Amino acid sequence: MNRALRILALSLCSVLAAAPAVAADLPVKPDLVKGQTIATQLCAACHGADGNSPTPANPKLAGQAAEYLEKQLHNFKAAQGRKPERDNAVMAGMVANMSPDDMRNVAGYFASQKPKGGVSRSRELVFVGQKLYRGGNAATGLPACAGCHGPNGAGVPAQYPRLAGQYAEYTAAQLKIFHDGQRANDTNRMMRAIAAKMSDAEMLAVSDYIAGLRSE
Repeated sequence: MNRALRILALSLCSVLAAAPAVAADLPVKPDLVKGQTIATQLCAACHGADGNSPTPANPKLAGQAAEYLEKQLHNFKAAQGRKPERDNAVMAGMVANMSPDDMRNVAGYFASQKPKGGVSRSRELVFVGQKLYRGGNAATGLPACAGCHGPNGAGVPAQYPRLAGQYAEYTAAQLKIFHDGQRANDTNRMMRAIAAKMSDAEMLAVSDYIAGLRSE
């Protein structure tokens, strides 16, 4: 009996000793109030105070997956003198003095905001874009966008970003720089491989279709 009690006591001690380590691995929740402060001070001029950018040159951030936004902020920041993974002079200046906590907080804030819908502009482009988004192009081996980003463009948090309602101009620009290898922060070169299969006309068409998608 004493031996059994000793074994039980040792087991309990092991569990208790491991508890702090488990707690330390739990994700830290973002502070949305601090995130809003950062957004107001640094981000609002280009992306809007609530992440609904007022201009097509800058992406809408409202409702985007927090994990995706946080990753992009880290990618814009140079580390140990090396060139950032995502090369953008304006964003490099914005994130230069941001800590990892700052990035988590502002990403969480924008993710919590309600995105405003966009609009498609061309009936012909939308028709072609819908076919590409939902079915890809078998002739060139282009996969359907919906396979990763969802049929309604909602994306998959921590894996694939939300696309629904994004400005067509911004989406097309990103596809183009993925195609040309100027943007290279995609996991496993996935977007570079996909964009390489797309013509300029296909990029414009799918971008116009995405602009009109609704994820709610």
